Amino acid sequence: MILGITGSIGSGKTTIAKIFSRHHFARINADEIGHRVIKKNSAAYKKIIKGFGSKILDNDKNINRKKLGDIAFNDYKKLKKLNSITHPMIVREIKNQIKKIKQKCGNNANIIIDAPLLLETKTKNFVDKVIVVKSGRENILKRLNKGHSKKKIEKILKAQMPLSEKLKKADFVIENSRDLKHLERQVNKIIKIIGNKK
Repeated sequence: MILGITGSIGSGKTTIAKIFSRHHFARINADEIGHRVIKKNSAAYKKIIKGFGSKILDNDKNINRKKLGDIAFNDYKKLKKLNSITHPMIVREIKNQIKKIKQKCGNNANIIIDAPLLLETKTKNFVDKVIVVKSGRENILKRLNKGHSKKKIEKILKAQMPLSEKLKKADFVIENSRDLKHLERQVNKIIKIIGNKK
């Protein structure tokens, strides 16, 4: 069973994916893959510098993700350009990781893919069921206020598929407005349902 988990930035997807991993789901994290594909001298790295200029580099010539994000989320065309470079590579790597997990654990391996843009990319084609995490805007702002300004969070939220659209495509919805035990109960319920469907 391959589950895809998505939701708005700061909704708690990764925390929930980690709970699934404690229940023997192999976890694939699209954000972590995204960090790797833009590493120095990669194919994406060269294309991004060509498209955005050397001003996005730090002193060690690595891409400064904050600088890149500030440019991309302030200009829809540039965000589209960045996504056209990185998304195919991220999707390809997710596909590779699924293949490796199945080779190691068998075709019936349980996998959870933690992907903010699950529904916007071809990653959705890999999953059997979609989980959407629902969290209030105030909770999202509270979780993200250490690393991002409110203005930037709002811009990122605006650039993502609206939560209302994601919820229409959900097989399961997890409400993340309370504590960890509440999340664990919801995860256990989903595992029980999909276990009975096998």
